[in-house]
Amino acid sequence: MNDNASIPDLSNLWMPFTANRQFKQRPRLLASAKGMYYTDINGRRILDSTSGLWCVNAGHGRQEIIDAITRQTSTLDYAPGFQMGHAGAFEAAAAVAKIMPAGLDRIFFTNSGSESVDTALKIALAYHRSLGEGSRTRFIGRQRGYHGVGFGGISVGGITPNRKAFSGALLPAVDHLSHTHSLEHNAFSRGQPAWGAHLADELEQLIALHDASTIAAVIVEPMAGSAGVLLPPKGYLEKLRAITEKHGILLIFDEVITAFGRLGAATASDFFGVVPDLITLAKGISNASVPCGAVAIRREIHDGIMNSAAGGIELFHGYTYSGHPLAMAAVLATLEIYEREKLFARASAMAPKLEAAAHKLNGVRHVVDVRNLGLVAGIELAARPGAPGTRTEEAFQACFDQGVLLRYTGDTIAVSPPLIVEDEQIDRLFATIKSVLEKLD
Repeated sequence: MNDNASIPDLSNLWMPFTANRQFKQRPRLLASAKGMYYTDINGRRILDSTSGLWCVNAGHGRQEIIDAITRQTSTLDYAPGFQMGHAGAFEAAAAVAKIMPAGLDRIFFTNSGSESVDTALKIALAYHRSLGEGSRTRFIGRQRGYHGVGFGGISVGGITPNRKAFSGALLPAVDHLSHTHSLEHNAFSRGQPAWGAHLADELEQLIALHDASTIAAVIVEPMAGSAGVLLPPKGYLEKLRAITEKHGILLIFDEVITAFGRLGAATASDFFGVVPDLITLAKGISNASVPCGAVAIRREIHDGIMNSAAGGIELFHGYTYSGHPLAMAAVLATLEIYEREKLFARASAMAPKLEAAAHKLNGVRHVVDVRNLGLVAGIELAARPGAPGTRTEEAFQACFDQGVLLRYTGDTIAVSPPLIVEDEQIDRLFATIKSVLEKLD
């Protein structure tokens, strides 16, 4: 239990994506973090099995990043990004471009994944206008997709609770593919499931319905994390790429979660061998030390917009904090850590250990599926009749009480530890989940 003397006044803060009333009755307050662990206000160490929110890929409290941010604060705390610049933004853009797929070497900085998605959608529209294809205004998303909380992102997204409260104000020219998750065909798959590549063929049906001349872009997460670790079937992404290329439609990969080592490669594009036209980035780009996001753009798209502009500003878009000096310092320091410690390769090497540990939950009480890819695993539980999500919520709290932090979405537990995770920490994580599930009703 929390020591009431150490709990601040909780009344003023409206917390995001949180059941505020329940939380404030039993708050879970963190005080510090280092390496693989948080420490709560009572001094308990909490194993972080979720990299914060899929974002602290290099582990907490990295001194190199702290020092870089501190140095930057003392020399240039802020510089406007409109009609002005600073060296750090150009250096960070070059460093990000260096690890993107070949050709995606133009970088637009944002402050979050939500902003990155809205930026990518705007760039797609601007590119088609530059080609004289102003009729291409429609976007195709996917059911159960998560693309942030901007109006563009929730429009192309497919998570019902995120959409329904704002349904009257969403972008009108949007359609959705079916999601790829199937317990019937793919339960307990290890890595990419074998069934489901044909689901990409739905894109041809949507193109026939709307006509390719009206469609600007398709946006998908190569691996959907926030909706419950939904994996792309073998051949699925390849089909999407072939169909979009055939019809002159841009393909956007939302890699806010998957980029920077989560699957054991710099990007999911690299991991799957499928290159989109734009990639949205955030989270691990700065190890979450300073809010930052970006869009990696195929050079031809960038150049098309630049060369078609009559003069002056080419894209009327940007943010006060685009390329913020502190964020750029954090990005450069983070990317140096990834390279020096070879953390992407380390994640690839640790993936089989996580896979084996996760699939030991097959047969454990309530577990109806385990799925994994890279350093990500989803454990789906049977829903309680009439009370979906309550079992995972209770598992989340029970694991936290035992010193393990995990994520849950709907009836799925999600784990995505920092890339520095050790064997014994993986063992402890899944042993705790098993122990908790065996005691849950």
